[in-house]
Amino acid sequence: MSKETNNYKGRYSEPVPTSNLQNDENDFPEFEPFDEDATPRSFAPVGAALSVQHVDMCQQLNKPNHYTTAYDIQNLVVRRGQEFVVRVTFSRPLAEADDFQLEFLIGSNPSPSKGTLVAVTFGSRHGGPWSGQIVEAQGESVLLGITPTADAIVGKFRTYVAIVTSGGMQRTSRDANTDLYLLFNAWCPQDAVFLADEAARREYVMSDYGVIFQGTVSAMSQRNWMYGQFERGVLDACIYILDASRMPIYNRGNIIQLVRKGSAMINSQDDNGVLVGNWSDDYSMGMPPTSWTGSVKILLQYANTGVSICFAQCWVFAGVFNTFLRCLGIPSRVITNFNSAHDNTGNLKTDLIFKTDGTPDRRNTRDSIWNYHCWNEVFIVRPDLPAGLSGWQVVDATPQETSDGHFRCGPASVTAIKEGLLCHPFDSGFVFAEVNSDVVFHKRDRYGTLSPYRVDKTHVGQGIYTQAVGSPAPMDITHTYKYPEGSADDNRTMARAEEYGCERDHSELPDTQLTVTITAGLVSLGHDVNLAVDFQNQTEHSTTVQAHLAGSVVFYTGVISKSFRDQNFTVTVAANQTERVMFRIPAQEYMPHLGSQLSLQFIVTGQADDQSVSAIKVIEMQTPSLTLMVSGQPQVQQEMIVTVSFTNPFNFPLQGVHLAMEGAGLVTHRTRYYSVIEPLSSISWKESFFPRLDGPRCIVAVLDSISLRQVWGRADIVISA
Repeated sequence: MSKETNNYKGRYSEPVPTSNLQNDENDFPEFEPFDEDATPRSFAPVGAALSVQHVDMCQQLNKPNHYTTAYDIQNLVVRRGQEFVVRVTFSRPLAEADDFQLEFLIGSNPSPSKGTLVAVTFGSRHGGPWSGQIVEAQGESVLLGITPTADAIVGKFRTYVAIVTSGGMQRTSRDANTDLYLLFNAWCPQDAVFLADEAARREYVMSDYGVIFQGTVSAMSQRNWMYGQFERGVLDACIYILDASRMPIYNRGNIIQLVRKGSAMINSQDDNGVLVGNWSDDYSMGMPPTSWTGSVKILLQYANTGVSICFAQCWVFAGVFNTFLRCLGIPSRVITNFNSAHDNTGNLKTDLIFKTDGTPDRRNTRDSIWNYHCWNEVFIVRPDLPAGLSGWQVVDATPQETSDGHFRCGPASVTAIKEGLLCHPFDSGFVFAEVNSDVVFHKRDRYGTLSPYRVDKTHVGQGIYTQAVGSPAPMDITHTYKYPEGSADDNRTMARAEEYGCERDHSELPDTQLTVTITAGLVSLGHDVNLAVDFQNQTEHSTTVQAHLAGSVVFYTGVISKSFRDQNFTVTVAANQTERVMFRIPAQEYMPHLGSQLSLQFIVTGQADDQSVSAIKVIEMQTPSLTLMVSGQPQVQQEMIVTVSFTNPFNFPLQGVHLAMEGAGLVTHRTRYYSVIEPLSSISWKESFFPRLDGPRCIVAVLDSISLRQVWGRADIVISA
């Protein structure tokens, strides 16, 4: 056999712990395995039959070069399109006539024609699509280099060494220790997920915790989320999701098909996927969406039981989907769109309907504006689209509308959305409407006839944010989705969107000379709300406005939970003047209606002569926080202590209090229960842990109770190796 060698310069050098996984038997039932005890290794005679004594997957050499050291798994994890090495120890040194190959199998019925059985040869004989070379040969030990193609199937492969003999192929027996996981490779220019910037790769592939933005665009809050893609069992759980979806193995190298399937499987709506959505106030059959600290517990429980996990809302779907994507090596990030339109009629109009007296007509209003909505973006090549439409693509696992018969969304090119190119797959029109809808205010008369009186073209998609690279700070990416409102480019985009079937509002409305706005400062939970309502009269004569104030507790989806104020009032505004009306909403007025919600919505409508005006203001309540203190030596495998403390600041007891904490690479998900925390009473909870990973790390804790939710705390630490 021709032995092509290569100078080996110690590129693979750092040790990593190893372990075992479950195995599949009888890949080659027609072949007998080697009898490794037939000829003692030390006494193999010259010319004796060649056999395999040992296969070493060289984890300590491969993992650092493939950026997979962080995976808490006993088997080798590598990325496609990049060489990894395997050391095979034979019964004797290789001779010129020897011929062997490595075989990598995936799935239950592997086949070369489907790419699920790959033979790698190391001489002049042609093998499968993966390439191989002999890197180094020292006596019986041979170091082999294997390079999977950049479009190889992603998943868990079984490894065999096969020796060509006069009687056919002799293969090594099944050994679970030689199984390997193959992932997408953002470091490989030929891979469809290639991302050129190293800092971006570190953030969007390697970062295992982050923040998800919530609240309102004027009072943004953030939720800490443990992605935990490297934690024990998570990679197997992500592969289980693909198995449960019945996605053919041979399609799992196709990034477009894989993320589209993942978008469907993260929700349970039509395929028994990972998470059950729940936008009510009743979570008695599961966990409230606000109580999760991250993705790990969710994914492990789903993989262990096969039962969908209760419950999720948009940020939970997005957080878990982000874990799934990053775990498989796909660059991804969580996006928050503030004032996100959910239009039930498939056009670019969000219709809000009011009765003749100015009160909201909730019965006939079908569309809604979410305070915020979270989805994901993946960075991929789109060979199915025209040039210039690759890069960041929207994928959304929250079940809102069906796409090709399943509750899923995307991938939709962000650039195509910005340019109004809505003819391209997948679901570009739906996402376009989420960020570009016009809000049309209608009056509904006694006969049911709707008359538009105001159109707001700037309310929807006011701000689109994601976490900044290397920082928990928000990064405004609105400009990647849309041009400045009213610009020539924006007008061109909107006209193009209409050409592709997205109907806009073209109501002929007279210029209004009367306007109303609502302002309010930050409000802490349990404190009074102070509203300032300003009416501006731009006419040359005084005008009297018959106005109405509606106050409600709303879900973040814009759906009203409870109404607590309906108040008529009259205000006279002098010519060319602004008149301010102040309202104080006592805490005891809204607190009994809050439930688990923290959003208050105020709508002011007014009628003066032939002019109608309206304004909407959403206020997100600010909650108290948990305090986290960490002590001990911040070093890998050295004991540390985290203390979580909280004082109930309210004049009522908190009952049924659940605390949870988690830290990727630090501490697994842990919980503590308190039956009651009395007013002004304090609790303290200590846990010890041994850090597994070095570098910047973080521990997050969350408190959840019947009467108080969304209470968080976070501790950042740096762990030395």
